[in-house]
Amino acid sequence: MNLFMPKQHGAWAMLIIPFWLGTAASEIVWQHIPFFIGWLLLYLGTYPLLLMFKKKKIPFYRKWALIYIVPSLVFLMVPLFTTPSIMFFGFAMIPFFILNAYFSAKNKDRALMNDLSATIVFSIAGLASSYLPGAEINQQSVLVFASCILFFTGSTFYVKTMIREKKNHQFKWISWTYHLLVPVLWLAAGEAIVAVAAVPSLIRAVGFYGRPLSVMQVGIYEIVNAALFFIIMLFAIL
Repeated sequence: MNLFMPKQHGAWAMLIIPFWLGTAASEIVWQHIPFFIGWLLLYLGTYPLLLMFKKKKIPFYRKWALIYIVPSLVFLMVPLFTTPSIMFFGFAMIPFFILNAYFSAKNKDRALMNDLSATIVFSIAGLASSYLPGAEINQQSVLVFASCILFFTGSTFYVKTMIREKKNHQFKWISWTYHLLVPVLWLAAGEAIVAVAAVPSLIRAVGFYGRPLSVMQVGIYEIVNAALFFIIMLFAIL
């Protein structure tokens, strides 16, 4: 049986990076392993669950939603048992999931607000992973949360300028201005290393614009950029 997998390949970086940066911002405990497995399965399950709102192939999507979500809840019981208050991070995700469901029902999955909503959800997971060991949020955790939101929002702008909005010059300037402001704001906040982590995004947003890159090439370069962000951010929080 072939697995039913999400088609948004860029979401994998959002799934992994905030979670493990959040872990690095506190400490690694064994509960992080079942927590991440549960989080991974939950992500896989929300994909067919959101597709059900399109009111097409509902039995098929329902089957796959259950295949992923039921075991995800089993794994997520581990961090919930050891740190019950972690459930509040799940509650914080609900409004954004509702927003994603709305855009799915309207067949506007690529809407900017839908992408930004997903970015916030993945970044909240980073807060949760940081919260797990000691049931507290520290300054480094907040730094990871904010930097992930800004980084992946920039990725959203960039990918749109390369694919769906590649002929929209106004959107290009919005993207370029955003990518320039992010490192400047981090410098102003006294976070020089985080500012450095944002520089590769600025370079690729300006340097790659207008180049005839395929969707696959855009995706590969984003993986490289996300890896650079992850590595540099480790220096900022460790």
